[in-house]
Amino acid sequence: MGTRLQGRVAVVTGAGRGIGRAIAELMAAEGAAVVVNDLGANVDGSGGSASPADDVVMAIRAAGGHAVASYDSVAEFGAAERIVDTAVREFGAIDILVNNAGILRDRMLFNMSEAEWDPVIAVHLKGSFNCTRHAAVRMRERRRGRIVSMSSTSGVIGNPGQANYGAAKDGIAGLTRVTARELGRYGITVNAVCPAAATRMTASVTDAARTKRTQSGVQSPAGQPVYQLRHTGPENVAPWVTWLATDAASHVNGKVFFVMGGLIALLGDPAPVRTIIRDGRWTPEEIAMVFSRTLGLDLVNPAPPRDA
Repeated sequence: MGTRLQGRVAVVTGAGRGIGRAIAELMAAEGAAVVVNDLGANVDGSGGSASPADDVVMAIRAAGGHAVASYDSVAEFGAAERIVDTAVREFGAIDILVNNAGILRDRMLFNMSEAEWDPVIAVHLKGSFNCTRHAAVRMRERRRGRIVSMSSTSGVIGNPGQANYGAAKDGIAGLTRVTARELGRYGITVNAVCPAAATRMTASVTDAARTKRTQSGVQSPAGQPVYQLRHTGPENVAPWVTWLATDAASHVNGKVFFVMGGLIALLGDPAPVRTIIRDGRWTPEEIAMVFSRTLGLDLVNPAPPRDA
C-alpha cells in the first residue's frame, strides 16, 4: 500500500481483533515490521488463546509483510518488558508503540466489586504505563519514537456503568499529556485516540446498559449524545493512528483525538471556562450570591434526580 513506515518496528497490543488488528495490518501494509500482541482473552479478560495473534501474523505475512506474535499480558510489568524486547530481538528496535489492549467489566458503581474494578484498571491504565515505560527506555536511547494510546469518551466525557473503564481511559489521557512533556525532548511523541467503532467490546454492551446511557444524557464532543453516534468499522480508526506514527506527525505531541468513521476531531485540553476572583478568601454566602450568574450560568446536570 505504501512506504510511510518502511524500516520501522511497531508493537501493537490487543492486536488480535478489532481496532488493534486493523492498526497492525495497516502499519504492516505501510512497511512496518509488527509485533502482534494479544492474550486471546474474552472481553472480560478471562481465558486465552494464541489463535487471534497467530491469525493476524499469518494475514500480514500472506500479504508480504513482517510480523511475529506475542501472547504476554500488558498488565504485568515484567511481561510488558518482554513484549517490547520481542520487537528488539526479532526486528532490532522499537519505533512505534500502540497501547490498545483492553477488557470490559461493566457495572453500575454501587454494584461494582473490587474484582470488577482492579483488572480493568490493570489492563488499560497500568498496561499502558507498563508498555510505555519499557518502550520509552528503548526509544530514548535512539532519540525517536511514536506512542499512541487508546483513550475513550467513556472517560473524557463519561458513561454510566463504566466507572472502572472510564477512570482508566481518562487516566490514559492524563498519562499521555505527562509523558509527552517528558519524552518530547528525545524526539518521542505521545498521543491518545478516543475511537468510536463497532467491535466485540461494543457488541458486549447490553440493551439495558444502552438504555441507561440513553437516559443519562451524556454529551459527546459534537454536542450529540454519545449513544447516538454511528459506530463504524475498526478499519476507520487505523489510518489516523498510522499517520500519527509517521515522520509527518513529528510535531503532534500530547494531544487527544476523537475518531469515528471519516470524522477526526482534536479534543481541547482542559481549560477554565469561567472564573470568579476576589481579593481574599470567598465565603460560602458570597459564593451563593454570585454562583448562578457566573460559574453556574447555563450549567446542566447530566443525570438529574428522578422520582423513585
